[in-house]
Amino acid sequence: MFELMPFTRRDRMDFYRPFRDLEDLERRFFSGNELGGFKTDIKDTGDAYVLEADLPGVKKEDIHIDIDGDYLSISAQRNASREEKDDKGNYIRCERSYGSFSRSFDISSVQAEGITAAYDNGVLTLTMPKKDQTVPTSRRLEIQ
Repeated sequence: MFELMPFTRRDRMDFYRPFRDLEDLERRFFSGNELGGFKTDIKDTGDAYVLEADLPGVKKEDIHIDIDGDYLSISAQRNASREEKDDKGNYIRCERSYGSFSRSFDISSVQAEGITAAYDNGVLTLTMPKKDQTVPTSRRLEIQ
């Protein structure tokens, strides 16, 4: 029925904006998350990080995982179409959606060569083993 909207402070200059509702409608309409991005969860299991990315409707061969230095990038492309025809073969409805999206993550504390990936039921799971923690050692230098 009504959307919950966060309280916004309005000062005198921002009070009169006759097209505010139209701008907000346009922003919400064109910034939907259907193809704009994907949600991820990252868990710390002690010796590894487990990243789970929701990629529903994306085929396994359309997902690309690249490692460049200390950054891991996940990119995916989705091509979906749906057709409905009547008895004569005429279209009643025909919808298509195409898009690509990507996210990058800092993996400087991860052993890049030990990362494994699995994809099942629209969820990409990356297991990333942590690097061994190096404990800084202290020592005293003698002055000669």
